Amino acid sequence: MSGVSPRLTLLMALACGLIVANIYYVQPLLPDLAASFRAPTGVVGLSVTTTQLGYAAGLVLLVPLGDLMAKRRLVVVLLCASAVALALTAVANSPTMLLITLALVGLSSVAVNVLMPLAATLAGDGQRGRVVGSLMTGLLLGVLLARTVSGALEEIAGWHAVFGIAALVEVVLAVVLRLALPDPPVARGLTYPQLLTSITRLVRDEPFLRRRMMIGALGFASFQLLWTSLPFLLAGPPYSFSTATIGSFGLIGAAGVLCAQAAGRLQDKGMAHAATGVFALVLGASWLLLGGGAEMLPLLVIGIVVLDIGVQGLHVINQGRIYAYGPSVKSRVTTAYMTSYFVGGSLGGALAVTLYTRFGWIGVCVAGGVLFALTGILWLTDRTKAPSPELTK
Repeated sequence: MSGVSPRLTLLMALACGLIVANIYYVQPLLPDLAASFRAPTGVVGLSVTTTQLGYAAGLVLLVPLGDLMAKRRLVVVLLCASAVALALTAVANSPTMLLITLALVGLSSVAVNVLMPLAATLAGDGQRGRVVGSLMTGLLLGVLLARTVSGALEEIAGWHAVFGIAALVEVVLAVVLRLALPDPPVARGLTYPQLLTSITRLVRDEPFLRRRMMIGALGFASFQLLWTSLPFLLAGPPYSFSTATIGSFGLIGAAGVLCAQAAGRLQDKGMAHAATGVFALVLGASWLLLGGGAEMLPLLVIGIVVLDIGVQGLHVINQGRIYAYGPSVKSRVTTAYMTSYFVGGSLGGALAVTLYTRFGWIGVCVAGGVLFALTGILWLTDRTKAPSPELTK
């Protein structure tokens, strides 16, 4: 790879997985947290939404700093802040404290979105898709395996230990990345307020970016719609699974990771638009399968695998495409795209709790079908195939 060694790529991919996992540890713990705090399911379910909203706030307020200051320093500071937030979550003694500390976990976990554009900048144009695909493989494994690790640790040592161990991992990771990451020069000239204001102009002036933002938001809304409602389905009849078993369903979704490298290669070969349509169709097919999963475990398992392939394929393609923008705006483009992405996820998570409570699993699946239809419409009407040339230099 041009400018980035395979060893460094592997380290950054591992870091992406370990950082992003912090956002998802809470999901299989929801039934136990509700019991521990003696709180309504809906209140504890908001922990997923608060974490995602904290992440979205970090994307808006912190990630743009990557265009203004050294990315290595920014990553290390964010990792240290994440360690503190996780430690506070481990000792939370009320639903209110839990929601606040998890919002801080989300806020500080945006370090992953400083690493991603750094890797894309170091990579050559003809290999950017593969580099992004490698980091996305690590990130997706972190997203999916976080549930399995969280569920297993909770069974052994309780939910407090899940967040305590995660805090220690962040400290170790901060030290390793401080020693290993390159520290390329940063183009200066904008103040922080100007930096934030310029993001709005980018979104306003770039239809290519806006389209990717909307497709990404709908895809992640589908992802969160499934994974936030799934623990409640699996904890009740006819399944009545334990927390560890519910967490192990993250292993099923890990099949979606296999498409990350393939999607990156399609991006490098100039097939991104066609691949977007294919992954959107895969997403739609998943909700048909999941619709029968309320009482048929094989359909549920297959639907999970298919949905993860569709969502992750769309995300990898989108990431590769937005990193065609030039180095001077990469962090701000990342902020715009990922903010939209995680706001979509937050809304999907909040929608899942409401729909499952009122309409059950069928309501969740109908909403998933609507999200797929909107994604398909965006793809069919897409006429802007590349960023503005002046912003790719």
